[in-house]
Amino acid sequence: MHTTWNWLLGVLHLVTWGSSSTLLTIYAMPPQSPVQCNTTGGCTLYSSYGVWGDRKDCHAPNVTYPTTEQELRSVVAYANQNKLKVKVVTKFSHTIPKLACPTSNSEASLLISTEKYNSNIVVDKDNMVVTVDAGVGLRELIDKVEEAGLTLVAAPYWEGVSVGGLISTGAHGSSWWGKGGAVHDYVIGLSLIVPARPSEGYAKIIRLEAQDPLLNAAKVSLGLLGVISKVKLSLERGFKRSVTYNFTNDAHFEDVFMDHAKKYEFADITWYPSKNTAVYRYDERVLLNVSGNGVYDFIGFQSNLILISKSIRATEKTFENTRDVKGKCTLATTTVAAKKLVGNGLKNGLIFTGYPVIGQQGKMQTSGSCLYSSSSFSTCAWDPRINGLFFYETTAIFPAPKFGEFIRDVKKLRDLNPENFCGVDVYNGFLIRFIKASGAYLGQSEDSVVVDFNYYRASEASTPRLNQGVWEEVEQMAFFKYGAKPHWAKNRNLAFLDVQHKYPNFNRFIAARKQLDPQNMFSSEWSDEILFGKEAANKGDGCALEGQCICSEDRHCSPENGYFCKQGLVYKEARVCRYLQSLSDNEYFYGIRY
Repeated sequence: MHTTWNWLLGVLHLVTWGSSSTLLTIYAMPPQSPVQCNTTGGCTLYSSYGVWGDRKDCHAPNVTYPTTEQELRSVVAYANQNKLKVKVVTKFSHTIPKLACPTSNSEASLLISTEKYNSNIVVDKDNMVVTVDAGVGLRELIDKVEEAGLTLVAAPYWEGVSVGGLISTGAHGSSWWGKGGAVHDYVIGLSLIVPARPSEGYAKIIRLEAQDPLLNAAKVSLGLLGVISKVKLSLERGFKRSVTYNFTNDAHFEDVFMDHAKKYEFADITWYPSKNTAVYRYDERVLLNVSGNGVYDFIGFQSNLILISKSIRATEKTFENTRDVKGKCTLATTTVAAKKLVGNGLKNGLIFTGYPVIGQQGKMQTSGSCLYSSSSFSTCAWDPRINGLFFYETTAIFPAPKFGEFIRDVKKLRDLNPENFCGVDVYNGFLIRFIKASGAYLGQSEDSVVVDFNYYRASEASTPRLNQGVWEEVEQMAFFKYGAKPHWAKNRNLAFLDVQHKYPNFNRFIAARKQLDPQNMFSSEWSDEILFGKEAANKGDGCALEGQCICSEDRHCSPENGYFCKQGLVYKEARVCRYLQSLSDNEYFYGIRY
């Protein structure tokens, strides 16, 4: 039965993803504002997925929407004078950790939204730089500089971010060429509003230029140094890109990834482990006079009919509840086949007709068409209003020399039972990208490989997941065996354990925070939890199910549902919540004693 249903879902995936963006725009529903306030006073800040990692709401008495830099300065001055905790939020709220929540004592806090601080984009064509208000959206910035015949070389794949937000959290694309794939490495100046003495009006604007040592602290600041008001970015002359996806066997890709990254300027690799498939992205710049008007409209970021998103979630939830691994694998097969058929969202014009797809840099570097329309028939697939897709996103950043060994270990775990990896292939497999060493204190200190993978999250915190132990072992293998750094804007809390020891310039960042915000006005217990990588002292029942802790006792899992705290199968030091059919079977798994 599930084979027929999944085949239908796969076709519906294809119909939805393969439709023209014009059709989708007519019927799509844009995301709601992340800040919702009631008429009696009080506001709640939501993530774009509707739920924070700890599933606790973030409250604040008020939110303010400044429109100018001076209004921003006045708000910071007011907050400083009244000893309020402050956090900056954007129009999008796509950061997964609770960095934007000001304090659990909501009465002494204030949210500053940059949603309406988005008027100024000043392009200097002669010097090839752009100065932009922090609240400007990435798509607006890209379109403006492209109109001037210039381009922003690096951008994250998802365009639903503000300029201030994306540099604050280290957002990136993929490149080991030039300055690399991280946007903050193109920042050559930045304005920051920080608390000040009463004689200075309680707040001041500081302008940081390229040679200022504080710039390396402010480039990736997690919002902890002050309010970013303006950002100056270096640009290049406009160009086109030529993109081809090569779907092939995954044999030895862990040995050739460096060559791939060095050969193609914007290379990446998508790995579908259950399908033994690696997809190489051959992506390089070409001259503007090369024929082609292509667009990259990634299928995962296109609008989906609400019925389809709800149906896919309901189907995956059924597979979880019935422990139907084969059902997930059928869905994974149709999903990967659909992506291959439609070029993963590449379009030569209205549709994908074949490789290579050639188009303007600004149309090929990032996407997010589900953001932009106004009806109620379709939306982004993860929109919390529709009970659609709901998932975790783990993103690990490896020193390049360690990445191959990590993949070899994951393959060993995969080869024990490939079907247990279908759950990640239902989403986007392992997306592998490349970023260069950075001078930013909270950036990467060496050339690095970034791995993103999404996987099912249960609707209830107390509900364990199918193959939970597999994904916990991969997660712990990445962050603890191989010392990967967590992406600041993604991940479950456990990924940040001991993160401060992974950054050589961490103490320099802390010194800058003390200098610019000595009273910790922009810090909170949640941002400190991430920044200083501490596990909760009191680990509650079930805390490991959602990555709030690493299990050390069975009660941290879900023994009543058959999930017990056990060691990893390949990475023996891992401690994971694994399903056991019966207590008498608890020494064996896949025929292996542990």
